[in-house]
Amino acid sequence: MALIPWEKRHRGELARLHDEMDDLFRGFFGGWETPLAGHRFCPAVDVTENENDIVVKAELPGCKADDIDISVHGNTLTISGQKKAEQEKKEKGYYHLERSYGSFRRDLSLPTDVDTTKVDAACKEGVLTITLPKAERAKTVKVKVKGQ
Repeated sequence: MALIPWEKRHRGELARLHDEMDDLFRGFFGGWETPLAGHRFCPAVDVTENENDIVVKAELPGCKADDIDISVHGNTLTISGQKKAEQEKKEKGYYHLERSYGSFRRDLSLPTDVDTTKVDAACKEGVLTITLPKAERAKTVKVKVKGQ
C-alpha cells in the first residue's frame, strides 16, 4: 500500500499531475551534482590497482594543491578541500563576474591495506593523482611448487 502525503490528497487533478512529473524528474535527475541545483561539488574519481600500488585520480578543476586535504585512516581514503572559481569578463557595454565557492569531500574504501608512510600525491592541470603503495602483508606472494 502506498502512502500519500496529506498535502497531496485533496488537490485537483492538474496539481496531482504536476507533483507526479516533479517526482519523475527528481528520480531521474536526482543523483546529478549541478551547481545550479544547489548541490555540492563531488569530484569524479578513478581507482586502479596494480601489483604494488593503488592509484586514485580525482578531477578537481580549479583547485590548487593548497586547497586539497588527503588522509588515510584504516582502509578509507578521504579527499577534501575547498573549490574556488571566479570568472570575470569586461567588454564594451557589459561587465560579468561569476564566483563559485564550496567545500567537497569524497571518502573511498580501499581494496587492501596500504603503507601510509609512502603515500604520494600530485595535482597537475586539475587532476589529482594519489599513489598508495600496498602494505607488504597485502602483496600477493607467488609460491613455486616443487616437483618430485
